[in-house]
Amino acid sequence: MPEQALARSFESIGDDYDRYRPGFPDEAATLIVPAAVDAALDLGAGTGKFTRLLVARARRTYAVEPSERMLDVLRSTLPGVEALVGTAERIPLVDASVQVVTVAQAFHWFDRGPACAEISRVLVPGGTLGLLWNRADPECAWDRDCHHIAHPAAADASTDSADEELPGFEPVLRTQIRWTEPISRELYLRRWTTVSSVLIADESTRTRMLGDMETVLDESEQTRERDLFDLPHITEIYVYCRA
Repeated sequence: MPEQALARSFESIGDDYDRYRPGFPDEAATLIVPAAVDAALDLGAGTGKFTRLLVARARRTYAVEPSERMLDVLRSTLPGVEALVGTAERIPLVDASVQVVTVAQAFHWFDRGPACAEISRVLVPGGTLGLLWNRADPECAWDRDCHHIAHPAAADASTDSADEELPGFEPVLRTQIRWTEPISRELYLRRWTTVSSVLIADESTRTRMLGDMETVLDESEQTRERDLFDLPHITEIYVYCRA
C-alpha cells in the first residue's frame, strides 16, 4: 500500500479517531516534560490525544496537523491551544520558539531528514524532542491476533519507528510504560475501523477483517461472551535533546 495513501487515510475520520483511539498515560508526558515550560508543540497532533496532556505543562501550547478535519475536533475540545495547519517538514512557527516538541503516534509518517531539521529549527538550543507510540502488548494473544489480521505483512516485523540516533539530536531516554485500558467489545472493534490499513481496504476486505476479529474475540477465554474486558498497552517513549 502506498505510504501516502495510508497517511492520508485519517483525514476524513476526525470524530471517530478522537472517539475510538486510545489516549496516553499521564506518566508519558511527565517523562518528556518533567517541569513546566513556556511553550510546547505537539506535531502531527491529530485530534489532540496527546496535546491535552501538554496543556498543564506549558504556558503556551501549539498543535500542528495537516488535516483540517482533525484540527476541528482538537479546537472544539482544547480551545486554549493554538492549532495550526502544517506538516513536520514545514512547521508554521518561528525559529527557537518552543522548549519541547512532542510527536505521538505520527513520527513514522514523516520524511525523517527534513522533519528533524524543522524540529531542530523551532526548538530552542538544548530543547526536548519526545516521540511516543502505543503498542500492542505481545503477551495479549487475542489483541496480537487482531493486529495480525489488520497488518498481515508487518505482523512479525519490528514495530520500532525511531532510532537511537536522529540527525541534530542526542538521545536522552528510551523506555516503555505498561498500562491497561478497560474497553467494550463494540469500542474495540470500532477502533479498528480507524486504523489506516482497514480504512483504505475495499469493502469486502474490511468486512472480512472485522469478521475475523470478532471470531478471535469469540474464541479467546479473556473475551468470550464478555461485553467489557481489559486491553493491555505498551507506550514506547523516546526522548532526545537538540544538539
